[in-house]
Order: sequence, then C-alpha cells, then structure tokens
Amino acid sequence: MLKYKILAVFIVVIYFFQPFFIANGGIGADSLSYFGIAADLPFPETNLFPLGYPVLLRVVYGFCNDYFLSSRILSLFFIGGILGFSYWKEFYFRETVLLFTGKTLFFVFIQTMSEGPFIFFMYFLFYFLHEIFMKEERKYMNALYASLMLICMFVTRYSGIYILLGFIVSFGIIFNRIKNANYFKPLLFCISMSGFGVVVYLLFNYLYFGSMVGENERGLPSSGFSIYTIRNILGLFNLVNPFVGLKPASISLPSMIFQFMILILDIAVAVYFFKYYKKAKEGKLNFFHIILWTTALVYGVSLWMSGWFQQIEEMNVRMMAASNICLFFSFLILYFKNSDSDKWLWRIACLFFVFHTLYNLKDPGNFLRNRNIIKPQMSKFIGKKYLYNDEENLVTITTYDFPVIHQSFKYKHTNSQKGSLKENIAGSLNPKIKWLLNDTVQDKSKVLYTSQLKLK
Repeated sequence: MLKYKILAVFIVVIYFFQPFFIANGGIGADSLSYFGIAADLPFPETNLFPLGYPVLLRVVYGFCNDYFLSSRILSLFFIGGILGFSYWKEFYFRETVLLFTGKTLFFVFIQTMSEGPFIFFMYFLFYFLHEIFMKEERKYMNALYASLMLICMFVTRYSGIYILLGFIVSFGIIFNRIKNANYFKPLLFCISMSGFGVVVYLLFNYLYFGSMVGENERGLPSSGFSIYTIRNILGLFNLVNPFVGLKPASISLPSMIFQFMILILDIAVAVYFFKYYKKAKEGKLNFFHIILWTTALVYGVSLWMSGWFQQIEEMNVRMMAASNICLFFSFLILYFKNSDSDKWLWRIACLFFVFHTLYNLKDPGNFLRNRNIIKPQMSKFIGKKYLYNDEENLVTITTYDFPVIHQSFKYKHTNSQKGSLKENIAGSLNPKIKWLLNDTVQDKSKVLYTSQLKLK
C-alpha cells in the first residue's frame, strides 16, 4: 500500500498547484457564471446553473476574499476528502487513488467547475450504495444518506437528474431479482427521497425565478444532422476510456481520422471492461455494479439527447465525467478482486498521470503574474456592468518544432488566447460584471471590452 500512499500525496500536490502554472488558472466561461451567482447571493438573479457550487464558493470566499483561491481551496477539500475518507474507511483505497490518475478527475479538479463537487458527492453516493448491499445493519440510514448525495448532486448540476434516472432504470432492471431481498425497500426509499428532494428544488426554482432550470435563458440547439453529431457520438463512446480523452478541436480530415482511431481504442477498452463486469455475477456486489453500469449509460445517452433540445457543450471529457467515473470505478473494484497482480495497471496509471500533468503544461503560463497585471487596471472600470471579449479574431498560434524529423506543428491553445485570458481574469476579479456571449448591450459605456485591458 506504500506506493499508493505516496501517489496519493503527489495527486493532492499536483492537483492543487497546477492551475497556478496555467495561464487562465483553470477559469473558464462557466466559472465566471458561478462566481457571478456567488457574488449575487443571497439574492441570485439567475437559475441557469443550480446554487450548490456558488453557495460553496461564497462560503469559502468569506474567509479568503478571493474567488479563485476559494475554488482552489474547495478542490483541495474535495480531493483530500475523497482520498482521506477512502483510506480511513478502507473503502477501496487503491482503486480510489488510481481513479485520480485518469483523465476525468484530472480535468475536473484542475478546472473551476461544478463537476468538482458533483463527483465528490457521487463518490459518497457510491459508498452509501455499497453499504446498503454489503452491511446488514443501518440499511435505511445508508439509503437516506445516499438520497442526500443524489439531491446534492442535482443541486450542484441539473444533470444530476440523469443519475436519478439511471437509478430508476437500474431498479426496474433488477426489480424481480431483488424484490424479496432485504435491501429492496431501502433502495426504493432512496429513490423516493431523492425524487422528493429534486421536486422540492425545482419548485423553489419555479417560485423564485419563474422557471424550472433556467430554460428561458438557454440557447437553441444546433439543427439537423451535421459533423458535430458524429463528433458527439464519438464522444459518447469515449465515456468508457479511463485515460485517453477526446477533445474535439477541429473538423478537418486528419482530426476526424484521429477521432475514429480513438473510437477503435474505446471499443477495445469497452470489451476489456465488460470481461470483468461479467465476473461481478459471482459476487455479493452484482447489483451494485449493475447500477453503476446502467447509470453510466443512461446518464451519457440522456445528456447527449438533451443536446437536441438546448445548447450544450459537445460530448467531451467534462460532459461524460460522471459516466466515466461510474465505469472506471466499477472496473477497478472488479480488477483487484479478480487479478493477482496490479503491475501493469499500476504502470499504465502512473504513465498517464505523468502524461496528463505534462500535457496540461504543454503551454505553461503564470496565472498569478497575469492576474497581477490585470488587477490594477480594474479600478479604472468600476462603473462597468458587462464584460465582452472583442478580441476573438486575434488568434495566438503556438508552433512546436521537431528537430529530428525537421517538422513543425502549429496549435491554437485555448488558454493562450489573449481576449479569453483577459476576460477570465477580469471576471474572477470582479464577478459582479456579467460576461456577454454577444455584444448586444445598447449603452456601450457600460461594457468593459477586453481590448481595454493590457496584458504583456
């Protein structure tokens, strides 16, 4: 276990400090929305995103007076909480550590996004669900805690409703096989309480904001079948891959060929995972794994289908995070149960942990330096109410030269685009300024344009 303890320490350190060496500090457009909602509390003006993550940000902000630092402290709490609890409770510690070497948790906890608390609550949902099947006592109490985790997930991300839907579908699949088991009624109680909690929150939204999930503020979906439909399907298949993520960046022929190559790898991984899934039938946790697999598939497909009715991101690592964690965690449990050696899995996990660390630093930056340049300038724009990136056409291209083969490769790094970088930093410094997707405000004097900010 010593090597897993050492790796856990590296995970905590790297996850916490790496955003400081990324130009934008892991802050994106959605991060600004979370900061904005947090700054508006206790009188939020929008329910486009649920209040869970903004409330947490606001609570920590009360101690450090800095929203970026608040997000890092929360990430540290989530990471340390999961690893510490796993070690303390002896709840699949090796499996949990390896979970952090995968693409999903690396992406989620380095960025400032609601997936952090979402996955945190999901992990504890796994624990309480596991206890319902494994322990003879306290089944209803564990069911109550599991339902609270499901409610917290929905209050953090509206897509939590698809986790609940996955539970309901799973319950329907195994209904006849468990209706006489002593955990049947606790599971039914868990689903009922979760559903009640979701309805209560939706009712609060409707009474306070006038809409259930901010549907009146959401963009329209892209119409018809397109190349993006194909990429979404590829992204949906990629949910099974624990290490190699699909990052849609181009619709060029070479990019699409590469994405189809990843699809072949994804299918191979799915076949390998399924081989271990079939072994779950031999153990006491058979239904636990059925719930995880069914929930993963229902969540992924439901999220993809929701894109037919509203504007959402493509099916990337972020969108498929919950599904990926369900499948990866199930596989890890079954792998250690049925394998005599962890040699190859350990090596592969460590290799990709190093790869993900270096990949995030492929275009290193200094977030604190960038923020210190922008911060003094913000005092000149105190009266501004809106923030707009008017420098999207100013594209920064990074060129990589390969001396041995005498070839060069050009890449547009999202984190290196000056307009987006200035927008993210300015929004984190003053979250009361509402960022704009389009320059539609009539009174331009109320808008802070990123071209007005200087970043050396």
